Amino acid sequence: MTAFLMGCLMLLAGSLFSQEQSISDYRIGPKDLIEITVFGVPDLSRRERVAETGRITLPPLGEIQVDGLTKAELEKKLTQLLSEKLLQNPQVTVTILEYQSKRVFVLGAIRNPGPYELQGRQTVLHVIAEAGGLTPEAGNEIIVTRRLDEGTTKSLKISVEDLILKGNDSLNIPLQPDDIINIPVDKIIQIYVIGQVRTPGALQIRKSSIPTLLQAIAQAGGFSDRASKGSVIVKRKDETGKEIQLKFDVDDIIKGKKKDVQLQENDVVIVPEKFI
Repeated sequence: MTAFLMGCLMLLAGSLFSQEQSISDYRIGPKDLIEITVFGVPDLSRRERVAETGRITLPPLGEIQVDGLTKAELEKKLTQLLSEKLLQNPQVTVTILEYQSKRVFVLGAIRNPGPYELQGRQTVLHVIAEAGGLTPEAGNEIIVTRRLDEGTTKSLKISVEDLILKGNDSLNIPLQPDDIINIPVDKIIQIYVIGQVRTPGALQIRKSSIPTLLQAIAQAGGFSDRASKGSVIVKRKDETGKEIQLKFDVDDIIKGKKKDVQLQENDVVIVPEKFI
């Protein structure tokens, strides 16, 4: 867990370090809110919401196509247009106030799920860090779902361990507008092993890796010297909520005569004492 937290802190630092570069690379699109400031000419300074057509209206220049331009490119374009028609050596500054045209959506075991602005070239790690990082219930997969031009979707599964802990940069893919980043929840559940085992009690286990009967007994320290291996009981509730008891000869499972038993969430394994 310590290595996991260190990995999250490292990706957060990397995200903050690259934020300025990402914003400078951002290309303006429909619904973005931009502020245009012309130094010394307040009548030309204004805020404009980019229309669905990718245009803004700036009197007295009229409609101007801004879709696909970076902040610096739009400043250069406006400077040129004002120089040709109105002013000598105008000083134009463009500020993007709201990024609405390019968003991704982060879901699942993340501290702050929701939509996030895609400012320039951002990767999976950048956006996960911006969303506060993974929660302790995060599973070992990140699923990125992308809408294709023909209307279909495709999904890519990324290993959390390989991406964050092992630092496999090839998995840190660039994101595209409307991508969905889903971190499935792999919650902690309990299996109880009591009776004649060395460390009886509750086992804290990920739901994706519920143990078998033999594995659970091993995690509880193994059988004590007084354990009756031939009459181990598993208590569980059926679909109606009724408690049922199942009896297993673990000696036969150890010898390979019978198949090991897959346990379920909240099962109670009882290892009775043998009587001599």
